[in-house]
Amino acid sequence: EVQLLESGGGLEQPGGSLRLSCAASGFKFRNYHMTWVRQVVGKELEWVSSISNGGVVTSYADSVKGRFTISRDNAKSTLYLQMNSLKTEDTARYYCATGSHRDWADPTNYRGQGTQVTVSS
Repeated sequence: EVQLLESGGGLEQPGGSLRLSCAASGFKFRNYHMTWVRQVVGKELEWVSSISNGGVVTSYADSVKGRFTISRDNAKSTLYLQMNSLKTEDTARYYCATGSHRDWADPTNYRGQGTQVTVSS
């Protein structure tokens, strides 16, 4: 059974940092491109960042470029998102998903239950 378990969310002040983790199991993590997406209540899912299966190629939404860093540890089957210089508009539920920035939304890909990030003073 494929499982993606996100953690690391919480309440942080503007300008602060958080590191999200996504522990994967039930599939060969090293073979999959991986993606972070986020969703504000009442809005559609928004792509945030993706990383290639080997971790060499990364891509970011303009809204987070220069502030967020995606990485992965294939030995630990874990995906990360380091979020710095947080802004109130980063408040959302963050999900990790299998797939690249092109196909993460395909029904054949998987998504976790998410972790809530709230940025507020």
